[in-house]
Order: sequence, then structure tokens, then C-alpha cells
Amino acid sequence: MASIQREGSLGSNGRSQSGIPDERKRKRMQSNRESARRSRMRKQKQLEDLASEVGRLEIANNQLLQSISAKEQAFIQVDNMNNVLRAQAMELTDRLRSLNSVLHIVEEVSGLAMDIPEIPDPLLKPWELSRPVPPVVADMFLC
Repeated sequence: MASIQREGSLGSNGRSQSGIPDERKRKRMQSNRESARRSRMRKQKQLEDLASEVGRLEIANNQLLQSISAKEQAFIQVDNMNNVLRAQAMELTDRLRSLNSVLHIVEEVSGLAMDIPEIPDPLLKPWELSRPVPPVVADMFLC
């Protein structure tokens, strides 16, 4: 039987006679190389973008930590001032109660009717503003 040679079959030198399959193989290899190169470039770009984002997020994180620290310091200062003001309010309330008791005694002894305001406890309802209390006039005690 005679061998039937097809188009594209190998000749005596190992290459196809028409060169079409080798050309396809070469183009496919070139295309694969180009695709691999693009893929490596995409991965490199992604890696650079992620590294850039990490740097940006670290900076933002540090800024947030500094802001939190500053706010904590401010809170501590305000809390300390609040404690001082509470202590002063308690002391002034005690003084006012003392003065009111003196006014009650003066009222009883002198028979003069005095308007002695009630003293609200500032710690029971701190959200309620106390009514202005009329000032105690010092010359009332000089009789």
C-alpha cells in the first residue's frame, strides 16, 4: 500500500510540508508567552496597589490612634474637672444649708418672715438646672 501523505504531514526533515501546524504552534506559544507576561504584570500591579493601600491604612490607623489618645486625655481632664466641680458644689450646698439654718434661727428669733429658698440636691438630678437663688445679703446679720 502506498502511504497517503496528508497536507501538513512531516517530511524527511521533520517539519511539516506546508508549515501551517508549525506556524499555529509558534503563534500559540507566542500568545501564551504574552498572556503569561500580562498576567505577571497584573499580579505585580495588584501587589504594588496592595502595598500602597497597606501604607495608606497604616497612616490612617496611626492618625486614629493619636486622635483616640488625645480624646482620652481630654476626657481624663474633663472628668477630673468634673470631680472638682462636684466637690465644690457639695461644699457650697453644705454652706448654703448652714446659712439657711442660720436664717431659720434668725427668722424664729426676730419674728421677721424671710423667704428662704429650698436647696435642690444637685447630685440627684444633675440634668435639671437649678433656679437662681437670690443672693444672701451680708448686712442682714448686722443688727
